[in-house]
Amino acid sequence: MTLPPAPMIRPVNADDDLERLTKLIHAAYAPHAKLGLRYWGTHQSVEDTVERFASGTGLVMVEGDDYVGTATLRPPQPDSAVALYRDPVVWSLCQFCISPNAKGRGYGKQLHVYATRFALQAGAQMLALDTAKPAAALITMYESWGYRVVGACDWQPLTNYTSVLMARSLTDGPPA
Repeated sequence: MTLPPAPMIRPVNADDDLERLTKLIHAAYAPHAKLGLRYWGTHQSVEDTVERFASGTGLVMVEGDDYVGTATLRPPQPDSAVALYRDPVVWSLCQFCISPNAKGRGYGKQLHVYATRFALQAGAQMLALDTAKPAAALITMYESWGYRVVGACDWQPLTNYTSVLMARSLTDGPPA
């Protein structure tokens, strides 16, 4: 039996198929949509995917010829409505997802470790993110990776929920 190649994580490049990546994001966020949560990833256009990747460093996780995950790491955002995202030592993580077909293989954690190391090497001291307040399983997962709830933010009408704002130090030990 031949094992599939280990997934590779790399920055998005001009050769990437942004339509396929958008479909991956939609599929990854579909379970949240079934619960009534309107994450941006449930309905974003290809142009939105391009814009979100361009807002920082877009990352893709590739296994063979298949995309299996994405994330976008954003440097400090001086114009953000969220004060934490404006902090000069805080980077943020968004558009983080793993293909439903690749769940359960530890890929989410691998992608997160890569992202935290990338942000740390770029000078970040803290990594922050936001997710739907009703998404208890995601909040628990992020807490297991060292994040703590530090506030709330509201992206409505782009979403239909209040988000929890979570953050973790990148200088207190190895990335989880």
